[in-house]
Formats: sequence, structure tokens, C-alpha cells
Amino acid sequence: MSLSHAILATLSNGCYSGYDLSKQFAGSVGFFWYATQQQIYRELGKLEEQCYLSAELVRQENRPDKRVLSITAAGKEYLREWIMQPGTISPIKDDLLVKLFAGHLVDRQMILIELQHHRTQHQATLNTYREIERQFFADPAQCDGAGELRYLTLLNGIQVENGWLNWCEQAIAMLENDSRREALPTTSQ
Repeated sequence: MSLSHAILATLSNGCYSGYDLSKQFAGSVGFFWYATQQQIYRELGKLEEQCYLSAELVRQENRPDKRVLSITAAGKEYLREWIMQPGTISPIKDDLLVKLFAGHLVDRQMILIELQHHRTQHQATLNTYREIERQFFADPAQCDGAGELRYLTLLNGIQVENGWLNWCEQAIAMLENDSRREALPTTSQ
């Protein structure tokens, strides 16, 4: 997947100015495909050159004019073709896992602190997802087709965060147990 697909997926739900698109992106697709505002703006120029999106200048009083972007028929076809292609599992790129892999180089307490920090972050993300679920998907059975698919992406996020939290708890318990064992004085027999 590329950033262009994520942007076009966001635009498939409505027309936005570049600024509004960045906000919409961050609050939807951005949960599973991160991009900075600068990356988004750069990609928008490329998508417009490829005729996958179009821009309409909207005049505003007492504010600068804004360009409202929309996906074109060619952009929808490009997105459809990509959706129909078999996907591949994305490789994990996670700082925490690399730190754990080489964690023997530092005091175990530093690794525990890092795990606790990540547990807090994953709990906050899970809380955000649960709030989105409460606000927008209180009754998933009432969702239309597009809403149902968005809900499925949210459910994945909830499961991923629950998985991270469970793993963090297990890792913390294991390392705390090992730390206590290491701290016990050894007895000679």
C-alpha cells in the first residue's frame, strides 16, 4: 500500500481542502497508515498530476480562498484496481521490539519502564477506539455497507490494542519475576 491509496480512500468519503483532508486522514485512515501533513500535501500534488483527484477553488470572504479536492473517476478506478489486488502482510517496524531484542545491554529496570510506557500508550489508543465505537458504532447492525467496513477496521484496531496490552502485561510480569529472582541472594549448599 502506498500513501496515495490511503489519501484516495479518504477522499472516497467526501471532498476536502488539503487542511481538512489532513484532519480527516488523521482521524480515520491515520490510525493505521501514518503520514505527516507535509507528506500528504506532497502526495496530493502527484495525485492531481495523475488526474486521480481534482481541485476546485472555493472563494471565501475574510479568509484566503481554498482548494477543495475530490477523487476523480480515474482515481476511483485506480483505487478499485488496487483493492482487488491480493494484499501482503506488512512487516512490523517497532522500536520496542528492537529494544527488547537488544535489551540485555541495559539494566532490566529500563526495559520494564519502557514496557510500562508502551502499555500506557496502548491503553490510551484503546480508549480512543472505544470512544469512536461508542460515538459512531453504538449499533453496528444499523451500519450501511461502507459503515460496516469502517467498523471492521475499528474492530481490528481494538483487537490489536488488546493484544498489545495482554502482551505488555505478560512481558512485564515475566521481567518483574526474573528481576525478583535475580535480586534474591544465592545460598550455597
